[in-house]
Amino acid sequence: MAEKQYKTFGEFWPFYLLEHSDPTNRFLHFFGSLIALVFIGAAIYYRNAYFVLGALVSGYAFAWIGHFFVEHNRPATFTYPFKSFLADWVMFVCILTGQIGKQIEKAKKTLQ
Repeated sequence: MAEKQYKTFGEFWPFYLLEHSDPTNRFLHFFGSLIALVFIGAAIYYRNAYFVLGALVSGYAFAWIGHFFVEHNRPATFTYPFKSFLADWVMFVCILTGQIGKQIEKAKKTLQ
């Protein structure tokens, strides 16, 4: 069976959230993104682009650990790299603002 193709971010977002239903996986994503922000800050402060490599590695390493060892699913970034990158940051903000629970419940209703 062919994988569903998401044309818009609005279609993709509920799918993305449900691929991150385990709180430990979401924490790993959040933590990896937070470390990535620290690396970006270091890149700017030290004017050294090599820190951007650290941002990419930390962001993706924690996320992929969450998928392979916690959620046991395939990271969405393999199929939807740009939508997934954007969704990572939207999820980061939702976790930071306490809205992630509401967003997950809404996603469940959308995909029923």
